[in-house]
Amino acid sequence: MPRIARCSPSPIQRGNVPSGIEGRNAALTSCAPSRPSMSRRQFILVGASSLLLSACQAAPAPSVPVSPAAAARYAIGDLLRTTPFYVAHRGSGDNWVEHSLDSYSRSIGSGATAIEVSVSATSDGVFVCHHDLTTKRMTGVDLTIAEVTWKELSQLRSDATAWLGPAAKQQPLPLLADVLNAFAATHVIFLEDKQGTNTEALLELMDSYPQSTEHVIWKQWAGAAQYALVDEHGYTTWGYFTPELYERADELAPRFDLLGVSHRATDAQVATLVGYGKPVIAWEVHFRSMRDRMSDLGVAGMMCSNLPYVTGTTAASQGDAFGTGLRAAGDLPWTVDAGTRVQPVIDGEAGSVTLDHHDVQSYLMGSMCPVGPGSYRITCELRWPGSLPRAEQHAGIAFGIADDRPYRVRVATDVSGYHLVLRANGSLELFSRAAGSTDGTRLKMMATAPPRAAEWVRLQLEVLANSIRILRLDGEGWSMEIDDASNRGGYFWLCKNYPGEPPVEFRSIVVS
Repeated sequence: MPRIARCSPSPIQRGNVPSGIEGRNAALTSCAPSRPSMSRRQFILVGASSLLLSACQAAPAPSVPVSPAAAARYAIGDLLRTTPFYVAHRGSGDNWVEHSLDSYSRSIGSGATAIEVSVSATSDGVFVCHHDLTTKRMTGVDLTIAEVTWKELSQLRSDATAWLGPAAKQQPLPLLADVLNAFAATHVIFLEDKQGTNTEALLELMDSYPQSTEHVIWKQWAGAAQYALVDEHGYTTWGYFTPELYERADELAPRFDLLGVSHRATDAQVATLVGYGKPVIAWEVHFRSMRDRMSDLGVAGMMCSNLPYVTGTTAASQGDAFGTGLRAAGDLPWTVDAGTRVQPVIDGEAGSVTLDHHDVQSYLMGSMCPVGPGSYRITCELRWPGSLPRAEQHAGIAFGIADDRPYRVRVATDVSGYHLVLRANGSLELFSRAAGSTDGTRLKMMATAPPRAAEWVRLQLEVLANSIRILRLDGEGWSMEIDDASNRGGYFWLCKNYPGEPPVEFRSIVVS
């Protein structure tokens, strides 16, 4: 693939280089930068792009789980020769505290060959890794990074307990220098200047590392102008597109070596970017179904927030991890776009998870999926810890679903499956629902004793070759069997199937 001619450099928003930058760079390394020629960079990108384009013409290759390789070294060419390739978004923020040295290290320890790093400069010229321009969301203290010193920031800790669980340890904001010292020689780093004013200072810092153009990719919003100066320094560039930019794709796509598309993009928008013949990277990829959709559309790379789960194909566990006080990789609410507001509450001491969102709520048990193939059983306990809902309201488990696209009871979704529900009046019922429909078809019901507030109900479902057996194990041994084999997928969800109060709690989930 011939390299597309660059546009002439546009005026670039350039901040003043803080006085502390030069001293910090001098302390980082005494090695003179080793600069590969542009022809080498072209060679890497041309070869990798050709391989990727060839792969996109055929059926997507199955994902291969990432395995740790601590002694290995990875450059940009190595990354692009893999299909699909993975980048740990914010250090895989569904699994570890985002943008922390801990998350970068853990994602690399889990096999990531590339990490994504967001950068801002403090008032005294120190580069720190943090997604937001302020510290409020992650630390609870509302400071603007550009207006405070590193000494002030160094006292803060990022807290992701609302997203990851109560046992997630708070983490300090890392220095970019520490991240580069740890990984710039061995892995690929996607680096974004969040403030948009530090281009020259960051390039000076990046240039101080040997072979930096083989390991650092400049990330930016595709509508910004910094790419021109970055290109002069020989770095690979990744321009990511937001909705308002797609109509400018013919103008903007030629500026970049790699293109970025959101997981929210339509198929047509993805196809537009793939059509330019350059490697396209999707962000943020949280679910295996997101990975598969993007691969089917010809996307080459996955900027992944849930790396251990998305790179896998099998169940990691047969039991829930609530007792650890941490969310297991693959367990996620039905949407990630609403953040912590939809994440259920994990209680490590009780070994439980509580669904308490104000809307109909479902929670993927991806760490235990896919179950099967063949016959299997799922056992769980549930209760309403405070008061019972209205007699006709219910909660339970959705199962038999082909993939991890969201399944919400009473909300039309793209996948078919079953849902087993327990009503507050004790009615235990099994429904089958087709993709796209709101209402399910009730296959069978049986009357059991009404549950009592704060008391656990123990349920078991058995999926057999041609039938399903449902049991309630905490009372008289109620059971029913249904002759139906229409849904035999391997994914299941915990469900609260009504808006508002009260919350419902689950524990002791086991697949056997």
